[in-house]
Amino acid sequence: MDLFHIGFLTVRLIDIIDIGIVTFLLYKLYNLLRGGVAINIFIGLLTVYALYWICVKVLNMELLGTILGQFISLGFIALIIVFQQEVRRFLLVLGTSNILAKNPFTRQILPWNWQIDKPLPLDIGALVKACRQMAKDRTGAILVLARSSELKYYSNTGEIMDADLSQRLIESIFFKNNPLHDGAVIIVNNKIKAARCVLPVTENVDLPAPLGMRHRAAVGITEQSDAISIVVSEESGEISFAQDGQIHVNITLEELEQKLKELFN
Repeated sequence: MDLFHIGFLTVRLIDIIDIGIVTFLLYKLYNLLRGGVAINIFIGLLTVYALYWICVKVLNMELLGTILGQFISLGFIALIIVFQQEVRRFLLVLGTSNILAKNPFTRQILPWNWQIDKPLPLDIGALVKACRQMAKDRTGAILVLARSSELKYYSNTGEIMDADLSQRLIESIFFKNNPLHDGAVIIVNNKIKAARCVLPVTENVDLPAPLGMRHRAAVGITEQSDAISIVVSEESGEISFAQDGQIHVNITLEELEQKLKELFN
């Protein structure tokens, strides 16, 4: 169905829908890529495609269009190789979408979605109390709280514990003379799954310079999964909270408790 005409150009309803979908996808891709070096590569690829479209469709420059066309023909494979981490994050967003989880129809046809928003019996009080004490003592710590994924790959990089979550256990793990204190604790279903775990470090260049490797690892794991992470700074005792590749520094214990209740209650 034609909506209106602009000179020789006819605009249909399906064209508006098409433009809207492409705009939405580009916006989501920008949000996934921003802050890292991948955004520069993405802009470069868009520039090459724009040149190809202008040369071939508008100016009919056959030679240059052929050269750019050969480059673009390999573009899909190049995208998979260059953006493998971003592709994983994009698929993770689709697979753990709250829209799918909360829709009754998709819950019926996609039965695995029930795990996405299933309340976890997390002992929030024990976590907050442990963070309060570690912040007071300037004990460095990083806690990763799993959600839809159990993070088995990262748990296997450390010491498997499968111990019930408690304030004292968390504090003892991160005590500086404990051999398990150097690394992350991964918590799954109110159990300390593993300690001394190695996490991926974010490549986000926009993070504040004072943030150290502990904070960058906390952001990195939230880029690779839908887990959330809590960091206690050894230098300042400040508490930080990371989710979806974003970190909130120097939050209060009340803010931490509220965020945990929103996510796990």
